[in-house]
Amino acid sequence: MKKFNAVITGVGSWVPDYILDNQEISTMVDTSDEWIMTRIGVKERRILKGEGAGTSTLAANAIKNLLDKTGVKPDEIDLVICATSTPDHRFPSTASIAAEKCGIKNAFSFDLSAACCGFLYGMDVVAGFVRSGMYKKVILIGAEKMSSMTDYTDRSTCPIFGDAGAAVLFEPTEEEVGYMDATLHTDGIGYSHLMMKAGGSVLPASHETVDKGLHFIYQEGQVVFKYAVSKMSDASVEIMKRNNLTKDDISWFVPHQANMRIIDAAAKRMGLSKDKVMINIEHYGNTSAATLPLCLAEWEPRLKKGDNIIFAAFGAGFTWGASYMKWGYDGSETK
Repeated sequence: MKKFNAVITGVGSWVPDYILDNQEISTMVDTSDEWIMTRIGVKERRILKGEGAGTSTLAANAIKNLLDKTGVKPDEIDLVICATSTPDHRFPSTASIAAEKCGIKNAFSFDLSAACCGFLYGMDVVAGFVRSGMYKKVILIGAEKMSSMTDYTDRSTCPIFGDAGAAVLFEPTEEEVGYMDATLHTDGIGYSHLMMKAGGSVLPASHETVDKGLHFIYQEGQVVFKYAVSKMSDASVEIMKRNNLTKDDISWFVPHQANMRIIDAAAKRMGLSKDKVMINIEHYGNTSAATLPLCLAEWEPRLKKGDNIIFAAFGAGFTWGASYMKWGYDGSETK
């Protein structure tokens, strides 16, 4: 029996046109470009506007871009998974809505919820499906309309988040490339430190929950920062050691784009120079589950077959981890 591995064979992305910059943010809350850049590293973020526009809008446009670039037809897709914390609805899944918008009819689909670690966890899930030999073409999406749960009167959180969608195509391969290893973790100690307090089954929506602003992101910044720095760094170093990778072996580090100081700390622990780190937080902010594939989409033309790539993320739950991938194609040859 042939042994297959899962490899990314294409990347697509889509971001809204509207740019919310720090100057505009400073008219909403008591802050400044200097304060935001020093503490977070975000200068601007994209915001999805328009009646009826939701996370599926971001996801569907990312899928369309992916299919256009790869030449794959919608009816060739076997499975669609959308990593998101901002679904269009409690049900049906955003993945099913996005698939319908793209004419994908021969696939099953579902959402994956792991906050900012959604795409990182999703790659491991997809690898299992592809390695089974039953699924030939699987789309994994990271898409978030973070503006839908951002309180633009809260100066501690509103500068952080933006909206975006990005998608990758996984296919089977017999070559020594693709998804190689991962270390994924969850510790429920993070439950109360980063969450949306209302809107679920514990505290359903009501006039009271809306009036109290309980449907926005709640974050205890100092606690989250402390855990994110240590856990992302630890996981990245662990995956390097497990696979006998030195800093010289690593072509690229793709960190979750939550905070510039967190990214710098993780890269430093790994011994990596900044030119090996994918960073776009300045222009997009924290797009949660979309940050990792959005980086891949931006850097795709510079990626080469055989590049050793480390991914790392940290999110609510607490969830965190790192994965190792050997890139499968020369990005300069894509459309």
